[in-house]
Amino acid sequence: MNAEFEAAGRHPTTLRAVRNSVVAAVAGATLLFATLTAPALAETEWDLPLAWTDGNFHVENARTFAKVVGQVTGGEVVINIHPGGSLGFKGPEMLNAVGDGLVPIGEMLLNQQVGERRILGLETQPYIIEDLDQLALFHRYFRPAIERVAADYNQKVLYVVPWPRQYVYTKVEAGGVADLAGIKIRTYNDTTTEMFNRIGMTSVQLPWGEVVPSLAAGTIDAVTTSASSGVDGKFWEFLTHMYPTNHVWSSNMVSVNLDAWNALTDEQRAAIEAAARMLEPVFWQVSRAEDAAKSKILNERGVAMAEVPASMLADMQTATAPMLDEALAELGDEGRAIIDGFFADTGR
Repeated sequence: MNAEFEAAGRHPTTLRAVRNSVVAAVAGATLLFATLTAPALAETEWDLPLAWTDGNFHVENARTFAKVVGQVTGGEVVINIHPGGSLGFKGPEMLNAVGDGLVPIGEMLLNQQVGERRILGLETQPYIIEDLDQLALFHRYFRPAIERVAADYNQKVLYVVPWPRQYVYTKVEAGGVADLAGIKIRTYNDTTTEMFNRIGMTSVQLPWGEVVPSLAAGTIDAVTTSASSGVDGKFWEFLTHMYPTNHVWSSNMVSVNLDAWNALTDEQRAAIEAAARMLEPVFWQVSRAEDAAKSKILNERGVAMAEVPASMLADMQTATAPMLDEALAELGDEGRAIIDGFFADTGR
């Protein structure tokens, strides 16, 4: 990792500071890779679909990446960003869509790909990771598994960026898990579905595109997601409380089809890889700052930041504690090695 960019991305406290880091990254990338770019060749154009609405920070990250790729390749590689599922691909389809070459490059929520490979949902096991710093430690062990799966599906990982911490959004004030009993909550993968069923809620697993219509129709009364998605979905129109239960972590991957990747020149590949390495830590800091900024918007518009009572948190942890061992029994040695390495690093 380039030291200049590591320093630029280190724990800024506001989105403005993070955006300044991104500007520095773009400018630095142009200078750093100027010597790698040959005279302009025929243009390669890639369409990059994302499930998230325009303005979501993952979409903005992708736009920054596309801009830098254009700069470091001298305009030879152009990436067009398509947010909001506008190309017709749903989130859980993206691993296969990229691998099969339906799109040359794509962005996907890793835990939505567990139907293809269960290991991609390991970071969503309840209450094993406390914060983004611990998540970075976890990814030392998790990232090689992600890259192996990508290679098996005919693609290469360019960068991986986490979502901010997770909340439970409700229409009711909850003093304990008993107050949540039976409430229909939107979940987004098998782990969160099982988790909320175990604490007594009624899980309804939905992709992002169906969440707001379901809230409007009254088919769900609660949602688990980040503050970013809470703003994207204008949750103040439907929900009144947000509980920072911080129960799981989730990350998104941008990967490229290997056939499309190998069709580039050596110089183009080297420039794009280096750009991704430099931008990834800055994108992590975008995620870090995103939670505070988007929570503030939600609170100002009427979604109250509620305190999670200690007894409620303890009950949630107790109810879901067996899930890790159950997952590791299925994942075998690969999953166990990741968890053992991470727990050793965190003193558990």
